[in-house]
Amino acid sequence: MQLRYRFRLYPTPGQQAALARAFGCARVVFNGAIAARREAYEAGKKMPTASELCKLLVTEAKKTPERGWLASVSAVVLQQAFRDADQAYKNFFDSMSGKRAGRKVGAPRFKTRRDRRQAVRFTANARWSVTAGGKLRLPKIGDVPVQWSRALPSAASSVTVIKDAAGRYFASFVVDASPESIETEAPEIGVDLGLGHFAVLSDGTKIKAPKFLRNAERKLKRAQRNLSRKQKDSNNRDKARIKLARAHARVADARREFHHQLSTQLIRENQAIAVEDLVVSGLARTRLAKSVHDAGWSAFVAMLEYKAALYGRSVVRIDRFEPTSQVCSNCGTKDGPKPLHVRVWRCQECGTHLDRDINAAVNVAKAAGLAVTACGAHVSPERVRAERGEAGTHRGDLASAEPRAARRGRNHRPLRTGEEVNCCLSTL
Repeated sequence: MQLRYRFRLYPTPGQQAALARAFGCARVVFNGAIAARREAYEAGKKMPTASELCKLLVTEAKKTPERGWLASVSAVVLQQAFRDADQAYKNFFDSMSGKRAGRKVGAPRFKTRRDRRQAVRFTANARWSVTAGGKLRLPKIGDVPVQWSRALPSAASSVTVIKDAAGRYFASFVVDASPESIETEAPEIGVDLGLGHFAVLSDGTKIKAPKFLRNAERKLKRAQRNLSRKQKDSNNRDKARIKLARAHARVADARREFHHQLSTQLIRENQAIAVEDLVVSGLARTRLAKSVHDAGWSAFVAMLEYKAALYGRSVVRIDRFEPTSQVCSNCGTKDGPKPLHVRVWRCQECGTHLDRDINAAVNVAKAAGLAVTACGAHVSPERVRAERGEAGTHRGDLASAEPRAARRGRNHRPLRTGEEVNCCLSTL
């Protein structure tokens, strides 16, 4: 299994200029590969291969005065740009033919210098290394300081240097990791993802939604308003843009950290986890779009899956059309759809009072075939209001009390046998 480890870089001003040259050269080579393929397609010719494009756009271009500056960066960076172009076309063709699952992928587009996110990749052929002092040595860039938060589990096969919209630099290492099974016995649970509570477990545990975007919305609006008032192509506008990008980056980092902590906890404490196969792209087109994006369900489930494969656990996705919120987890009776404001409901067949979210989590686990207990799925029996005179606390004539109850519109229904016992127990 291949994993990515990302660390923060702090390049010097000279190294930032060298990285900017590498970003620009990789972008020019990528755009040249896209243009050559488009010209061949329009002319009805065969698509050029990566080796042919590399010879035409790099080897021969370096000898010309117009593209002589391509020699100022590592050749591996330019070769990886061709690989990215080939992979983009492969994804496009596989998506059109149906080999690639998921949403349709469009044709590759040209990159622009206005893209705030830039990246270059160094493979083992580039002879990059980590120095004894803990710095990342990159060809034709230098020794870049790295903020190591942990040690790499093994030697990395490649490193990608990324500059995000907030102006931060990162090094992403690709490492081969071997699975580590956890031998401890653990239960099997179902997880119901939501908006009010981010996750509700079948054992009754409710995890509140942090709502990072909602909480930071006021600061983001202020930063966006400040950016819109700045003159275009001015230094003040660029400063305001970076300030807004950093505010968004803080929200994304906090959400990612929350997903990592929660997914790791669930994987370590449970043997098998069942989740719903939600269509996030469809829910993102509703009136709850902002809350759906703020939750980040897809990223969380993806973390669960790769961590389960890493630690010998299992994650099961059930069908998205499974009526988990409509079926009673006690007797299995389908009670029909319910509005979102109905959080607690009562089964018409068995009379059990159910929590909507916990009941859905139990049904998710049952649909996945997990042997879970519905502990905490049921709300405690409801305390039914006693009839007048039954509790013995009202004074006055009982005959005169009935007309008053009728005028107030009270509906006194007869109690069932189970409810009479619960009522008597609750008054003791």
